[in-house]
Amino acid sequence: MFGAESNVNDGPAASEQGWRTLVDHRREQGEMGTDASRSRPSGEDSRKGAHVPGGDGPGAVLAVDTGGTFTDLLLLEAGRISVLKVPSTPDDPAAAVLAGIEQIFGRRRPTGYRLILGSTVATNTLLERTGARVLLVTNRGFEDVIEIGRQNRPQLYALTGHRRPPLVARDDRVGIAGRLDHRGLELAGVDAGELAELPARVRGAEAVAVALLHSYANPAHERAVGEALSGIGAPVSLSSTVLPEFREYERTSTTVANAYVAPRVGRYLSRLAEACAADTVRVMGSNGGALAIGRSRDEPVHTVLSGPAGGVVGAIDWARRSGRASVISFDMGGTSTDVSLIPGSPLHTREGSVGGIPIAVPLLDIHTVGAGGGSIASLDPAGALRVGPESAGARPGPVSYGNGGKRITVTDAHVWLGRLPDSGRLSRAARLERAALDGPMTSLANAAGLPPDELAEGILRVANSAMERALRVISVERGVDPADYHLVAFGGAAGLHAAELAGSLGLKGVLVPPHPGLLSAYGMLVAPVVRERARTVLISSEAPGADGQLRSILRTLEEEALGEMLEDGTDPARLSTEHRIDARYRGQSFELTVPARGWIRSFHRAHEERYGYRRRSPVEAVTLRARIEGPGEAVRLPEIPEAAEGPVPVADRGRVRAGGADLDVPIYERSDLAAGSSLTGPAIVAEYSATTWCPPGWRVESDRRGVLLLQPRSGAHARPSRARRFS
Repeated sequence: MFGAESNVNDGPAASEQGWRTLVDHRREQGEMGTDASRSRPSGEDSRKGAHVPGGDGPGAVLAVDTGGTFTDLLLLEAGRISVLKVPSTPDDPAAAVLAGIEQIFGRRRPTGYRLILGSTVATNTLLERTGARVLLVTNRGFEDVIEIGRQNRPQLYALTGHRRPPLVARDDRVGIAGRLDHRGLELAGVDAGELAELPARVRGAEAVAVALLHSYANPAHERAVGEALSGIGAPVSLSSTVLPEFREYERTSTTVANAYVAPRVGRYLSRLAEACAADTVRVMGSNGGALAIGRSRDEPVHTVLSGPAGGVVGAIDWARRSGRASVISFDMGGTSTDVSLIPGSPLHTREGSVGGIPIAVPLLDIHTVGAGGGSIASLDPAGALRVGPESAGARPGPVSYGNGGKRITVTDAHVWLGRLPDSGRLSRAARLERAALDGPMTSLANAAGLPPDELAEGILRVANSAMERALRVISVERGVDPADYHLVAFGGAAGLHAAELAGSLGLKGVLVPPHPGLLSAYGMLVAPVVRERARTVLISSEAPGADGQLRSILRTLEEEALGEMLEDGTDPARLSTEHRIDARYRGQSFELTVPARGWIRSFHRAHEERYGYRRRSPVEAVTLRARIEGPGEAVRLPEIPEAAEGPVPVADRGRVRAGGADLDVPIYERSDLAAGSSLTGPAIVAEYSATTWCPPGWRVESDRRGVLLLQPRSGAHARPSRARRFS
């Protein structure tokens, strides 16, 4: 059975014929061409400003990442890459995107291009609780599952903990008759009279979520409800479509979240699709792959980590180009910092949450903290310095932006200390204003009883502390030694903090890709197009005919995913397929995901690696997963010229406060760094989208792809990591 073993330790692998995928079969029959390889990592050249040679492929492609402070645009056209950052418009995110499209294309009207979006609309809607009024249709007697949840204590040591209320009010939960068992067999049918009355019972709803017991095993009851509600004029989310997997609470919560954000995301995407003049529109998904706009409108819960997912994909691409496999992505933007452990390939999870709401769809494993360049510094009631999570956002932004901000932020601390030179441009017309900081910085310093310089350094130490904790959560707390990893720093503010964080954790060094402030948009450009399908089956390895059942269901899931890919116009000649199984020993509560080929042996091995032992118990296939992937946009990456004899020209000099001392620091333009260029700290490397701070005791080198590598100089010792190492 799929490589079933005669004993636990070494059984035969499944036959190649038994595991041949539908894509492989069609390719062998000559139906899908011959090029089945996944796309190679793609990239761009960082030389000389915002225009980069090296793309190929027909037409123009525009990737857009909407952040809390800036909206980033990256255009690949006729073998060149152009970049642009415009202020975000939180009240109307589409306005910034459309303004950016108009600016990056210039006077000509954009036509015939492909648009890839990173959307924060679903995320912000959940965080701000500004979504639709949702009515939940479920089995009678189970209306409170969404509120009972797992009964986890949100505040472990509080005598009376508190949780945010569910997204659906008690009066908006509708129970109906009908029941299926865990195998999908009908115990009681749905009532035709109740179905006829449902439209009247959900009147006033802006969206409806339908989550019936065991619909993952048999969606018939949910489909009947969906048909009854088809004419209400509001989006209807079925759990058997959104998440056909077991665990009732998570399935219900995810379906409700999907319904909650659907109207707002739908309006946003529809407006952009109509106004952007693009031939096709795709949206970055939370699993690291791009989605068709239709699925993004119907199932927007798959976009809750859209922007951060693009950053992880971009970090992986540039790390591979630099010859590094094990990295930690470090994305510090204006509002938050996102970190992810990448031990050769990205890690996924189905145990994510946004604003305390469980989201069980596949997500890249990203940990977020409220520390960004716009995070506001303040004093708590006891007089202690706090940084974040409140952010100045795009409006008014940091004080030094000159847009009316009154409260000191992390960015302002960098400007005050000189690490972010006030000669740096916010846009083609605006510059940072250090003079604007005098009053607010002095006022906060007086309240803290500190000199302004010490306060500014303290703000950065507090921010670094929050980000260091986040990095430890995804590494040290998982038994991973950061000393085996490089930090890939991107986002507008990451380069200002990366070296100090890498030194605190004892990492190998820091990689700063080209255009670091737009790496999430770049990741969306090269991200694969992905379709995933899953279904909970609960089939024991000892069940009669298990082999055939699993193979048949996986083939069905693959056909569903492949059909969607072909409908979206994806080139079938370059598709690849992956089958995986969530498995566990009978009686266990949680699963490990392993490749479907030889899944029993793989599960025993994975269980022993994770928990230190294996059993001779039967293994249960819990959920089957099929993933079809097509390549992202192809971008050629020319090497940059070797460094000429002589030092790198110094563009400017500035006074920087670091470690309590004033330093005279050279400022270099990144476009002046050729392959092999080497600088010693203290130094500042400035560019359009970000600034990199190389502290004293560190050096920075540029490789042949234009990636900056920061490492401690010989004899300069970083604080060692205290991670425990596991084999």
